[in-house]
Amino acid sequence: MAKNKTLFPFILITSLFFLWGFAHNLDPILIPHLKKSFTLTTVQATLVDSAVFIAYFLMALPAGFIMKKYGYKTGIITGLLVFAFGSYLFIPAANTQQYTFFLVALFIIACGLTILETAANPYASSLGDPATSIQRLNFAQSFNGLAATMAPIIGARIILTKGYTAAQLNAMTEEGRKLALAAEASSVKMPYFILGSVLVFIAILFAFTRLPRIVHHEGHAASKNIFHALKHSHLAWGVAAQFFYVGAQVCVFSLFILYATKSAGITEVKAADYLGLCGFAFLIGRFIGTFLMRYYSSASLLAVYGAINVLLCIMAILSHGMITVYTVIGICFFMSIMFPTIFALGIKGLKGDTEFGSSLIIMSIVGGAVLPRVFGYISDLTGNVQYGYMVPLVCFTVVAFFGLKGHRVKVQPESLPVSAIL
Repeated sequence: MAKNKTLFPFILITSLFFLWGFAHNLDPILIPHLKKSFTLTTVQATLVDSAVFIAYFLMALPAGFIMKKYGYKTGIITGLLVFAFGSYLFIPAANTQQYTFFLVALFIIACGLTILETAANPYASSLGDPATSIQRLNFAQSFNGLAATMAPIIGARIILTKGYTAAQLNAMTEEGRKLALAAEASSVKMPYFILGSVLVFIAILFAFTRLPRIVHHEGHAASKNIFHALKHSHLAWGVAAQFFYVGAQVCVFSLFILYATKSAGITEVKAADYLGLCGFAFLIGRFIGTFLMRYYSSASLLAVYGAINVLLCIMAILSHGMITVYTVIGICFFMSIMFPTIFALGIKGLKGDTEFGSSLIIMSIVGGAVLPRVFGYISDLTGNVQYGYMVPLVCFTVVAFFGLKGHRVKVQPESLPVSAIL
């Protein structure tokens, strides 16, 4: 395909990676904010992640059907509008001051994100030379890392700085405490209203942009059901690896502020600044990883990065003071290439099974709903949030195995459909 036909669509698709990255990386700010506002335990606070990532499990297959029936463009616009609707729901959620309402808003946002990610990941991977698909997807995902850098720093200064201390709240009357918490809750309105408005604008832009379509040549019909896609062993391993990877990423990012304030004894706002550094390390790691893939296979790099993070998780458990913060920043650097690399290796060679394969890997993002709660249970049970890093340790072990062996494509005995971009 000529470059002038793919450049602007690729820029638009890449903007989506930034937008959902920004939304996801406001969650670590919301967790301590809502934890204090509603007097939650660590496990209860992780319901923020559960609300988000359960949506990925429930919506991934419907998203795949949307893509197959109506095309990627319709799927992207639908995802953007659902994402915007969920963002706007933060206004009534703050007004009613109900934790459940916040969780519903986050769930709807995540439904939109599911549709977007189901469409954008394979689309970015396919929009150009197949030989550079993994590098292209890593480059697009780099803007997710840019959002991970910016969102905590911006979000902390809008959401966390207006909070009251526990002593101040305890000294208030019941009515005064209610008003104070309502004022805290209102701090989320503006960032999510702005986010929703940007999403509507981007959806309109997509509506008036002609995107190259992924279609199937005659004689190569797409697979009819999801079970056919699961016959590919490397896809099955990719689903498992993505489940554990996303669980690890959510544990690291979403619980970082709770972790850093305990392990290093720093304030929440200071921890949010270091979370921004985690995002920056994630961003730099994406660019460096994309560069290294020119010289080393993506699978080998994935295996090495996974093994390094196993060692860093051990340090995160056993160390004390600021070294724990720097260790987690290191984990973020080596996590950087994992999601897009697992995704690209998992759908490699699926051809007509690509849409269902993409849906399955997006469904596996439900690991972000399950594993942080395990992290929370371990932290609450032991009284030490650092022990929760046993969960990411196990996760990165699985990722390393996928990079070492699980990614290998086995030739299917039957002729599979072929898809191409026109």
